[in-house]
Amino acid sequence: MLGQGLYPSSLAELDDAPALLTVKGDLRLLDRPMVSLVGARNASAAACRFARQLAHDLGQQGVTVVSGLARGIDSAAHDGSLETGTIGVVAGGLDIFYPPENEARQKAMSERGLVIAEMPPGTEPRARHFPYRNRIIAGLSLGTVVIEAAPRSGSLITARLAAEAGREVMAVPGSPLDPRAQGCNQLIRDGATLIQNAADVLEAVGPIHPSLASPRTPFQPGEPQWLDGDAGALAIIEDLLGPSPVPVDEIIRLSSAPSGAVQMALLELDLAGRLDRHAGGKVSIRPA
Repeated sequence: MLGQGLYPSSLAELDDAPALLTVKGDLRLLDRPMVSLVGARNASAAACRFARQLAHDLGQQGVTVVSGLARGIDSAAHDGSLETGTIGVVAGGLDIFYPPENEARQKAMSERGLVIAEMPPGTEPRARHFPYRNRIIAGLSLGTVVIEAAPRSGSLITARLAAEAGREVMAVPGSPLDPRAQGCNQLIRDGATLIQNAADVLEAVGPIHPSLASPRTPFQPGEPQWLDGDAGALAIIEDLLGPSPVPVDEIIRLSSAPSGAVQMALLELDLAGRLDRHAGGKVSIRPA
């Protein structure tokens, strides 16, 4: 409850801070410096890999990674920081799993991380709830990093709310050929800090929390969870691909589809003139 000792002090600074929060998990994560990672739900494989790496490296430096338990970038950020400390802010009630495929991830975070909700238990998430969730994500954090975001996306709302709260706004640049990068590129044009690695994030928020140091531990990717392998390999793989080359092995890992199904989908895209193949077993998709 707002005004009580366990309430996050950074969130309490907001003019519209939630009066009451329900939480499940390790409350000690709220005592550490927090950075939020947000981005596209239909993120490319390269962006998801980057988000996991960035979350892992930040966690190694004692940073709690905050995100919204959505598909794509959010899920990748939570996966990369689950062992070091991650917080998921949900739009519905604490006992509602949305999207449904994130049930296992949300349960794991309630045991080894922290899950936060403003809505009472049993509340199904509605479109109007997500901006309220986004202000909590931004309000908890020293700064917000946006990794892939189309114009007018929810991630840009989070970035705007972070700026209004006086927090650092950061963005990862992307190819101008990929619509999913347009929002990030525009943020950088408007003055957001350009982010290429965890050291850039720590440098940006360092003046607010000088104890943060640069990351050193290499990232070891875990097992994929965020995509349903039965959902139609071609559509899933086409969504994962972008203008930036990515290893085929990464596509197989992220899609959770059998290797043969991925190769067949890539062949279909190749025959349709949509696929470019690069050295080192990497592929990218041509703009439609």
